[in-house]
Amino acid sequence: MLKYRLIFGTLMTVFFLGVVILDGYLDGSVSNDMPNSAVQGTLLAILLVVLAVPAQIEISRLIRRTGAEFFTAVAVIASIFLTTSYYWSQFTCGACADNFRVIYLSSVTAFSLIALFLYQAVRFGNTGVIINCGVNLFAIIYLGLLSSFVLGVRIDFGLWPLLMFIFTVKSSDIGAYTLGRLFGKHKFSPKISPGKTWEGMAGAAIFAAVAGSIFAGTCGIMPIWLGVVFGIVFAFLGQLGDLAESMIKRDAAQKDSANSLPGFGGILDVIDSPLATAPFAYLFFTLVLGS
Repeated sequence: MLKYRLIFGTLMTVFFLGVVILDGYLDGSVSNDMPNSAVQGTLLAILLVVLAVPAQIEISRLIRRTGAEFFTAVAVIASIFLTTSYYWSQFTCGACADNFRVIYLSSVTAFSLIALFLYQAVRFGNTGVIINCGVNLFAIIYLGLLSSFVLGVRIDFGLWPLLMFIFTVKSSDIGAYTLGRLFGKHKFSPKISPGKTWEGMAGAAIFAAVAGSIFAGTCGIMPIWLGVVFGIVFAFLGQLGDLAESMIKRDAAQKDSANSLPGFGGILDVIDSPLATAPFAYLFFTLVLGS
């Protein structure tokens, strides 16, 4: 297990870092010496869209195990539209961007719900309307709306704040796993995730604080002490995000969301903590750096 986590964790890190750095190079956001393109984050938007398909397939399997029906086509298309909301707002004038996002997000959400009702009516009629439409809308918001804030951080605040956010949250996962396995004795949430311990939470906070301070200091994003605060706060938020996905898996009586990534499980098991913390990261950077 540990061997596979190290191998595939390293490969995924290198791949993600390569995509994001190349993305920043192409649109000029890697360095202040390069001219910025009017449209940012194209490769990251493509990556998020590509991930949306298998992620929705994974969550569809979990949902179906609870007895509900999953409308894959509607969920995938709607989540892609939500995920890319910040990207499309770049094609509007600066003063209109915020209004565009509000109108775009509310419209996509509303039409997604209507599409779910239509699909339900055609395929299943009156059977399981509330459960089926409810779980599908949940999947769309969980994967689509939350992931849109990842792209929002990249577009509104830049490449390095995005990397600071992702690596701080994933460092907390590494710290929780490492110290939890070595010293874990006191259960953190035995009903939801029996493997999580307070010792693991301490490891998450330590690793995330170190990562946050390194990015804050070397990239000049914020003062080092604020980077430490960022790390500690997002260590706890990241573990709560992991618990949220654990509740979904436990409800479906599954240990992992899939077995596509040896040592990790599925895509949902990898992106759960960044997914849940992305809105908080966007809010944090808005308050600290300004929009």
